[in-house]
Amino acid sequence: MRDVLLIALYSFLGAAAAGLLGALALRALRHRSVAVSLTVVAVVSVVAMLAGTLAVARAMFLSPHDLTVVTTVCATAAVVSLATALLLGRWVVARSAALTRAARSFGDEGRFAAPGGGATAELAALGRELAATSGKLARSREREQALEASRRELVAWISHDLRTPLAGLRAMSEALEDGVAEDPPRYLRRMRQDVERLDAMVGDLFELSRIHAGALPLHPSRMSVYDLVDDALAGAGPLAREHGVALTGEGVEAVPVEVDGKEMTRVLGNLLVNAIRRTPADGTVAVAARREADTVVLSVTDGCGGIPESDLPRVFDTGWRGSEARTQPGGAGLGLAIVRGIVEAHAGRATVSNVPGGCRFEVILPAAP
Repeated sequence: MRDVLLIALYSFLGAAAAGLLGALALRALRHRSVAVSLTVVAVVSVVAMLAGTLAVARAMFLSPHDLTVVTTVCATAAVVSLATALLLGRWVVARSAALTRAARSFGDEGRFAAPGGGATAELAALGRELAATSGKLARSREREQALEASRRELVAWISHDLRTPLAGLRAMSEALEDGVAEDPPRYLRRMRQDVERLDAMVGDLFELSRIHAGALPLHPSRMSVYDLVDDALAGAGPLAREHGVALTGEGVEAVPVEVDGKEMTRVLGNLLVNAIRRTPADGTVAVAARREADTVVLSVTDGCGGIPESDLPRVFDTGWRGSEARTQPGGAGLGLAIVRGIVEAHAGRATVSNVPGGCRFEVILPAAP
């Protein structure tokens, strides 16, 4: 038993000394390549084994011949181990360099393609993460480009739409100032109407800017969908009578929701105004509300004749008008963008689909418990 303990002690001391030297070497070479670190690890392992073996061999007082045999075997194993470590290190470094080049192209070209061939589990996982990040960035760039295009269109349309009433106001004010207006009260009424249009457009822009900035203040309260729809129908009634359009709200269930009543009334009001203006005289605009599982679905169906399928994905985009504007003359195409923003602020979503004779806008909100 005593001999076994001595052998273990000699082996431990020899291996510990080699391990300590290896740790110091790794610390000194920590900024070098992976190949150098792998070589150091292999050298430490071989030297630790060699030191422990030789220490035990000398302690056992082997014959010179036997000691030479043991030393030769250990040295041969050390050379093979070091050669294997160097080859492995070169392979790992090559894979790491290929991944570095692919990552560099990711930064230069905006896309990442993982290098082919085998790789260690860690490098393969890193390649997958970079590929996933590349996909996310590509989708972000697409969204940014779409938003930028939408902003440019909005600026162009707003500039045009603001110029029209401003030009009218300037002409009428000059006529009044020069005393050539034949009917000053009519001019004043028209000026007031243009000012109201400008005020509405500025209000829509302000509302949309708050939505995009995530600064839309909401004050949700529990209310019945029936009351919400009833208020919206009452507000849109005069416009419907002016256009000869019938409003119906017979399919409305009295289900509870927790929403900001003012903002949600604006949502329904925008949808109803669009539907009324796009529905021919003697047509019908129907409002319905129903509960589906944990959601409440409010729908507005008009008789506009439908929207081209190619335009359906863009209906709620800022400034969208399509081939024929779904907004009143002089509108900036902000109403449906505001609808989507307010609905999404309530953790809901807005959709549109074609139905026979027209289209149906749906607002899907979480149902109150």
